[in-house]
Amino acid sequence: MDFDEDAARWIEAVYQTPDVTAQRNAVLNSLQLVPGETALDIGVGPGLLARDMAAIVGKTGACHGIDLSAPMIAMTQNRCVDMDWARFEVADATALPFDDATIDAATSTQVYEYVEDMPLALKELFRVLKPGGRAVILDTDYDSLVLHTEHPERMARVMTAWDDHFVHRSLPQFLAPMLRDAGFTIRQRDAIPMFNPEFHRNTFSFGIIKGIADFAIGRNGISEDEANAWYAEQKALGAEGRYFFSINRYLFLVTKP
Repeated sequence: MDFDEDAARWIEAVYQTPDVTAQRNAVLNSLQLVPGETALDIGVGPGLLARDMAAIVGKTGACHGIDLSAPMIAMTQNRCVDMDWARFEVADATALPFDDATIDAATSTQVYEYVEDMPLALKELFRVLKPGGRAVILDTDYDSLVLHTEHPERMARVMTAWDDHFVHRSLPQFLAPMLRDAGFTIRQRDAIPMFNPEFHRNTFSFGIIKGIADFAIGRNGISEDEANAWYAEQKALGAEGRYFFSINRYLFLVTKP
């Protein structure tokens, strides 16, 4: 997926729903930042988590963030413009622009599923963390998706098209051994469900369903009319009280010995 300005605004709206706000709180609760620490957000997106992290570490600390998307970095810089101890730059998760052992705590939420070379990305995370430093990694397992439809063949084709937008559709299933191979100690693992039994604007799935429909057009043989029909079905199910969306995200807290 090209995270351009339109995508940045779409993600910003989705990430301000109660569902994703609760996810951010879970990440912060696990990370346990304290004032004066140096924090890093890998893949800052619209900067909502980065701003929370910067607020906690405060002026006596430092908050850094990277993203491959220049529009995302611009959005985050604007969101944190009043925090001169927060710095953000365009960079790659597999080539972090920080010295060895300089970061107390790091986060990577909904990022590594897009990274092809996961061993290198985790090696970089391990390198920049201080001994005893910690990181929270959170990604989605799309094998956990439950989305009601009365047209299962069309649903399967749309979701196959959606698979093109990431590298790893079920990264959490394989993440634990990757983390251990990189040298980390796993301290905590939790499932964070995104459960929306209703289709309305202030939910995670309201935004993601439209994003899936738009992305699917022209992929896996899906026409604009077919993508729009898939989206219209979900809206209709919502209006009839028959909508059902559930997907799991998985949180890993790790430390560097």
